[in-house]
Amino acid sequence: MKKFLLNFLLTGSLMAWILLPVAAQTSSRSITGKVADVNGDPLIGVSVVLKGTSSGTITDFSGSFTLTSNSSNPVLLVSYVGYTTQEVVVKSSPVNIVLTETSEQLEEVVVVGYGTQRKKDLTGSVSVIKSDELTSLPVPSISDAMQGRAAGVQVISSGTPGSDATFRIRGTGTINDSNPLVVIDGVPVSGGLNQLNMDDVESLQVLKDASATAIYGSRGANGVVIVTTKRGTQGVEKSNLSFNYSYALQQPTNVVEMLNASQFAQLQNEMLTNGGQVPNPAFWDPQSLGVGTNWLGEIFRTAPMQNYSLSYSGNSEKTNYYISGNVLNQEGIVIGTGFKRFSLQVNADSKVNSWLKVGNTILLNHDLKPSGSYSIQNAMLALPTQPVKRSDGSYSGPVAQPIYDGDIENPVGKALTVENLTSGYNLMGSVYAELELMKNLKFKTTYGLQANFWDSRTWSPTYKWDTSINSSAYLYQRYNKSITWLWDNTLSYEKTIGDHRVGIMAGTSAQENRNNYINASVKKFASETTQQLDNGIEQPTNGGNTSSWALLSYMGRVNYSFADKYLFTATIRRDGSSRFGSGNKFGTFPSASAAWRISEEDFMRDIDIFDDVKVRAGYGVTGNQEIGNYSFASSLNTYVYNFNNTIVSAVVPVVMPNPYVQWERQKQGNIGIDATLLNQRVDVSIDAYLKNTDKMLVPMVVPVSTGYSDIYVPSINAGEMQNKGIELTINSRNLTGKLKWNTSFNISFNQNKVISINDTIPMSSGSIGLNYNLALIKAGLPVNTFYGFMTDGVFQTQEEVDNHAVQVPGNDPFNRTSAGDIRFKDLNNDGVINDDDRTYLGNPNPTVIFALNNTFAYKGFDLSIFLQGVAGNQIVNANRFWSEAMAVAQNQTIATLNRWNGEGSSNSVPRAIFNDPNKNTRPSDRFVEDGSYLRIKNITLGYTMPAQIIQKIKLHSARFYISGQNIFTFTNYSGFDPEVGVNGIDNNVYPVTRTFTVGINLGI
Repeated sequence: MKKFLLNFLLTGSLMAWILLPVAAQTSSRSITGKVADVNGDPLIGVSVVLKGTSSGTITDFSGSFTLTSNSSNPVLLVSYVGYTTQEVVVKSSPVNIVLTETSEQLEEVVVVGYGTQRKKDLTGSVSVIKSDELTSLPVPSISDAMQGRAAGVQVISSGTPGSDATFRIRGTGTINDSNPLVVIDGVPVSGGLNQLNMDDVESLQVLKDASATAIYGSRGANGVVIVTTKRGTQGVEKSNLSFNYSYALQQPTNVVEMLNASQFAQLQNEMLTNGGQVPNPAFWDPQSLGVGTNWLGEIFRTAPMQNYSLSYSGNSEKTNYYISGNVLNQEGIVIGTGFKRFSLQVNADSKVNSWLKVGNTILLNHDLKPSGSYSIQNAMLALPTQPVKRSDGSYSGPVAQPIYDGDIENPVGKALTVENLTSGYNLMGSVYAELELMKNLKFKTTYGLQANFWDSRTWSPTYKWDTSINSSAYLYQRYNKSITWLWDNTLSYEKTIGDHRVGIMAGTSAQENRNNYINASVKKFASETTQQLDNGIEQPTNGGNTSSWALLSYMGRVNYSFADKYLFTATIRRDGSSRFGSGNKFGTFPSASAAWRISEEDFMRDIDIFDDVKVRAGYGVTGNQEIGNYSFASSLNTYVYNFNNTIVSAVVPVVMPNPYVQWERQKQGNIGIDATLLNQRVDVSIDAYLKNTDKMLVPMVVPVSTGYSDIYVPSINAGEMQNKGIELTINSRNLTGKLKWNTSFNISFNQNKVISINDTIPMSSGSIGLNYNLALIKAGLPVNTFYGFMTDGVFQTQEEVDNHAVQVPGNDPFNRTSAGDIRFKDLNNDGVINDDDRTYLGNPNPTVIFALNNTFAYKGFDLSIFLQGVAGNQIVNANRFWSEAMAVAQNQTIATLNRWNGEGSSNSVPRAIFNDPNKNTRPSDRFVEDGSYLRIKNITLGYTMPAQIIQKIKLHSARFYISGQNIFTFTNYSGFDPEVGVNGIDNNVYPVTRTFTVGINLGI
């Protein structure tokens, strides 16, 4: 036994002596260190990974990290967004690492159609908007937050809660739908931006020229907005829990000032006297009536808005995920209006094995949009002498004859009594699988689904507000369903051989939509507490319809780069659409673009001011199919008639078919320069473009003698339109030390012109019920040009009236043109003012749009100041047709205090006279105003708490901010707000809001 123990000890000692070096080599070691920027400030959340492994960590609040390595010569890969990735060989511990900022303009990867590219390799015109530019803005919609963030992109906001803004990319390209295609995580959607939570968005790309949009073929003519939502982090295993909350108060940006009760009574007495009528006996002493009711003050309110977001992201060895929930509760600035949205986002990606990756994007939301039955215009016109409610608590109404009390129903009563509610349930989702078939060759298949279910309900109970009476309750309900599915398949190949880099993509896409609705209405209820359709008694109606469309597409793209110096991209797409007849279903949409990075040439080496200079040129063809689903076929309606005392039904053709209708086509050329200079401190991008739309789909003139409708008419390819312009974007990093200051500026110039239209007779538009159209579409003029009479002041004497062209014939002093009336120009010099004297009055399309943003950061504080505006456009203030008419019993704006009441008293505001015999309110340049404005769009001040403090309360990050949106507007426009819509007509438009917000962003 002793011998055995001795041998065991000797052998064990020998083996330990032999293996000791090996054990020393394979024992783990701890590596610690800190990561900071060039100023010595710690960087939080930097990824530190051992090269060749999946082992890693992230830096903490002080920039420190600790990890374990089994290597004797470990190499760290250190990466952080916005900084150059470093490889650090660890010779000793601790290790201090300094990261330097890189130019995002050059290194970032952007999403393009069916793929991604380095921004430095783009040959088309693409604008990128980062999520950090959007998330702190106090607006409920992503589209509103995009305003002014990209050159050439006009975003017209709507103050209506729950409404998306309107987009125009490089002008209005067609008289049909001019909104861009929206693509969310690779899936084209309709009405998608309003359904998204802004905190879920990672980035937005706006594809502007045809070389970038042609890959989307028939839907790329108006540009493409690509939205990429957030996904879980890859690489280092970590999780993030974030909570964002904001509380905002909203107000109108401006409120038009109306006459008070005594001012109105004095005006009405004057109006009736001038018109040969007896003044209102109740107004014998106007001054005694005082201020009266401010109806605009009654329907407008300071409205709160709350936004809650909670998100969780993380990953495991093979899967990364992102989950978020959002609740938005917005009350409208008009009583009875609002918007609520509840949403859930679930994104995931999983690498199943070395050759297969799968993932999904799922967005579910539910929204409620009450809109009451408000009328801002009626609140302007309601009489200030009428109270909101009577002494018994009931709403008031006109009590005397309309000549004295008017006929405006109580604006507050209508807004709060009549119910209009829209409710929706929406699903947007996609699943994908990506297979690596061989090295550099990948196949990706994506299935997308968009399902929208929404219903609307209108309920108007019986009421009696003095002479305003609704004797029968009314209920209307409508149910809608829209299902769209998509199946995309792409095959992509990328290969680099020396200086040559090639990328090839080929694919197919199939998409179908089915939409149906059913509606019903009924009047008079046995009991108004049971508001159901089957409880109604009188006039039941019902209706419904089903429609569908489908697209089948084939597309391809080739990217080629030589030495990162010469770049080329070509795309082609062939679309087949069910909206066109046999022989015209398919259209082909090609594009080609090239770029030359001249900064890589030898002759540029000694020019130190430039870091990177790239010249681009491209040309492409895109299409537009937005003409309705069955324009190529005849539409039939069912009618009933009495034949020989028997009710007979018949099917009657209503809309004439056009089997030859084709794709609307848009050809666009673009040249541009991208430059980074001054040691990557300034990025400049300049683009010039020419966009021509031909085969534009316009309504066909159908004679009534054909038996077909002359109202519902088919579309034909008979119009042309042109947009041309220049865009400039400058981004600069002015200060990069402890005080950081960045500036972004963009400006774009666009000229729109209709080249030709279907008929020599211009198309009219902009009708607002005045027996006149306010705008027209005519060759040689911008689209929707304002049209009407020119004025030349106010007649001061009867002699001036008698020596001018006849405006209203006759000798009746109360029913003819007289001193104090508007003088209209006799443009054709025929001695009579009539429709032949109407002419071009203005352009609703801005010729210039611009924005300037400055951001500052210092020791945890951040400040951004954002200015935005447009110029070169006009607005028809249609509210003034009624609010400055001075012809019936309706309240008027304070502008009428300067009305004509004797020779020399006014040369711009006419006299007050009952029934307006001279038609002073006919559409004229009197109501056309300058629509230019410069707006302090947003100011945000934030504070991020120091790492030393938040670490003690177990938080990853904490930021507090206050923000103001639409703070002040410099404009000559006299209405509520100059953002009135793309047609430039301000007629009862819900105004844009001024919003003040406080918020908090927590990382846990």
